[in-house]
Amino acid sequence: MDTTKTPAPNAPEADATPVDLEKAETPQPAEADDALTDGDLDDDTFDEDQDAQPSHVGAAASAIVAAGLSVVALSGSWVAGIVSERRSITGRLELSQAADANAQIAAQFVGPWHATALVNGIFSTVALIIAVFVLALPAFASPERTLPTWVRSVSWAGIALGALGILLFVLMYFDLLLAIPKAAG
Repeated sequence: MDTTKTPAPNAPEADATPVDLEKAETPQPAEADDALTDGDLDDDTFDEDQDAQPSHVGAAASAIVAAGLSVVALSGSWVAGIVSERRSITGRLELSQAADANAQIAAQFVGPWHATALVNGIFSTVALIIAVFVLALPAFASPERTLPTWVRSVSWAGIALGALGILLFVLMYFDLLLAIPKAAG
């Protein structure tokens, strides 16, 4: 788009001679015609521009998911509550009326406690795997591709919380955190 102002036709500086358009065209060298070929219009040309600033949306979302799963595993999830209640009900149904107090405690307390620990341990393990995957992802890409600092920080938080969740799972499942209550003899 030409934005230069042309003089009015009746202005004194306007040239009254007609211009021959065929002669006015400047010849272009043959190299300029060959400069743009079909190969230049490939998608590879446009991909190079996109590779200059990579998008880390997947890694960022995965890091947030890992941290979120870790927090859910530590605070308890709806799934763990449902599994615990189910285990409590099945324990009660399996008991007979003549069951001793220790069997009742095992059915109504220990079974649900272990079920909750198991579900939270699974959540922690999945979170830990996702967070480690996010941090290891740049190792499999080109060396100049690194994750943004906040994505790495959230991934490390997911790893720390996931490891804490696995530790709590082990302590709960093997009854190292709290002793199982026993009925007096």
